Amino acid sequence: MTIKKNPFYNAFRGIKWFAISQWNAKVHFIATVLVLVLSFYLNINTIEWLFIIIAIALVWIVELLNTAIEFTLDKLHPLYDPLVGKAKDTAAAAVLIASVVAIIIGAIIFIPKISMLI
Repeated sequence: MTIKKNPFYNAFRGIKWFAISQWNAKVHFIATVLVLVLSFYLNINTIEWLFIIIAIALVWIVELLNTAIEFTLDKLHPLYDPLVGKAKDTAAAAVLIASVVAIIIGAIIFIPKISMLI
């Protein structure tokens, strides 16, 4: 297989592969769409948009890095290794923390707006 030297091609190929093959990508995609729809519906302001975009990007970036770490470690150590397990658990913890932060940001922005509609 020939790998093209264009970094944009490689990056988009990585995104496409991630989106098609990884369950977590599908979950993050659905969450992203729901958050964006809710943001438009609630007419959030510019600062709120910045926080929402940063939160979404943070979760996606950390999930992509976690996936890269997991596949690299699986290739280097196909058999179980306790240190590899710790590294993979730590990478997964980073995704969890990013997701919790994104949920907190969403709650801070959305809960007051939704409560005013009720």
